Amino acid sequence: MNITPKTDWPPLPLDGWKDTLATVHMWTQVVGKVCIAFAPPLNHFWGIALHVTSRGLTTPPLWDGTRTFTLTFDFIDQRLLLECSDGGSDSLRLEPRTVADFYHAVMSMLQRKGITVRIWTMPVEIPSPIRFENDVVHASYDGGKMHDFWRALLLMKPVFDDFRCQFVGKSSPVHFFWGSFDLASTRFSGRRAPERPGADPITREAYSHEVISHGFWPGSGPVQEAAFYAYAAPEPAGLKEARIQPAAAFYHAELSEFVLPYEAVRSAASPESALRAFLETTYDVAATLGHWPRRDLERS
Repeated sequence: MNITPKTDWPPLPLDGWKDTLATVHMWTQVVGKVCIAFAPPLNHFWGIALHVTSRGLTTPPLWDGTRTFTLTFDFIDQRLLLECSDGGSDSLRLEPRTVADFYHAVMSMLQRKGITVRIWTMPVEIPSPIRFENDVVHASYDGGKMHDFWRALLLMKPVFDDFRCQFVGKSSPVHFFWGSFDLASTRFSGRRAPERPGADPITREAYSHEVISHGFWPGSGPVQEAAFYAYAAPEPAGLKEARIQPAAAFYHAELSEFVLPYEAVRSAASPESALRAFLETTYDVAATLGHWPRRDLERS
């Protein structure tokens, strides 16, 4: 795949859209919970992830009886769009509104099209969660910032896709997880991983086999800036001391992951080349130290 260099990767300073990020994170969880209600139980929860499109983020096609429907966050026209295979459609504006209001608006929109659903309204993977119907705390929305975030995803995704194509073993799609709010792609060695005592069902399923994962998230927890990440689970001995590229990348001891600031990629002479170097070198050291059967897993 020949990736045409882009020079317009947008800046994503977290302090400029932190409140919008917190709100939209909850909005995507509302939509994600709808996915759970209708999607088949695909391995590693791949069937409920969102996908980057030419307009925003969308669900997979979801079956409701004899028809399908999708929910799409359109960051160009700034709306959440419901489209059904029988020709029906509806939408609601993406604008400043509470999570509670958004939740009720989504449920009403689905009901108007004859789609009946009940979801578990407790958010996941965040500290101090507030049930959707009670959340009047998160109510910010900056359409311009979300457009920039989506455009960044659109620019980096071809690099992730091209990287994925070089691997012929089991690998995930390049998809967007609404729980952790990150773009992610995972490779598997094909071998079972050690059991994780006390792990929740989601974690046990996600890490049932040896993985090397790469992705991008807009900043949270101990990394308060947009960044790319890479990790191996289980982590092989010597990984944290390994040399990787580009120079701005480093091993984050608290996260047990390699981290590459988004701004370092955006400001590079070729953002695509900088990101590709990060993906390739982190995989190379993790797969080598983990003794993966690389000859069977990679294109020659």
